[in-house]
Amino acid sequence: MWAMLQTLNDDTPKYRDRVASPRFAIRPNSLNIVFNRSEPLDYGQYVQHLESFLHQYNDSEQAKNDLCMAGQYWEQDEEPQKKVCQFRRSLVQRCSGMEDTTFGYANGQPCVIVKMNRIIGLKPSGDPYINCTSKSEKPLQMQYFPNEGTIDRMYFPYYGKKTHEGYVQPLVAVKLLLKKEDYNSELIVERKVEGSNLKNNDERDKFLGRVTFRVLVTE
Repeated sequence: MWAMLQTLNDDTPKYRDRVASPRFAIRPNSLNIVFNRSEPLDYGQYVQHLESFLHQYNDSEQAKNDLCMAGQYWEQDEEPQKKVCQFRRSLVQRCSGMEDTTFGYANGQPCVIVKMNRIIGLKPSGDPYINCTSKSEKPLQMQYFPNEGTIDRMYFPYYGKKTHEGYVQPLVAVKLLLKKEDYNSELIVERKVEGSNLKNNDERDKFLGRVTFRVLVTE
């Protein structure tokens, strides 16, 4: 037993082959986003959750992190303490809550943010991006932040909580450009990661490389 323990690394799991691709989650933390755009108390929980989640991405918080070279992995295998690439909340622009403090909920065009779980050592190939599709009969207009829903490679690899202190996942925000005719109907939206080797179609895991949620807006 003692000999086996000597082979373990406090910072990195010895075996990491069970999860080759990350699972995805959304913020606000609900797969059923239902609210009346005319009632601030109705959507206040979503706004509060987004604001709380994005606090770690505040420009003032991210200023202590490094500006990295876009499009390139930031490999730091030889560094005992890893540095962190900046991801400022201003990068999600109209979904940052900096100009519109309701994140679009007051005007019936809500923002939903997607993030991927951390996986130590993950280096997705290609140029991953988030693609959203409507699973409802009605087509939906959407706007992505950053542009085209890209997930830059400079945020990979992640080295673990102990040595990569302060690391934050890159985000993709989508603003649902709902119109009056979209109200009072349940809309189903699926988000998938595309453009890389990350898995997004495993029927045994509905959150592996994708996430589906429902939106119902009334007024």
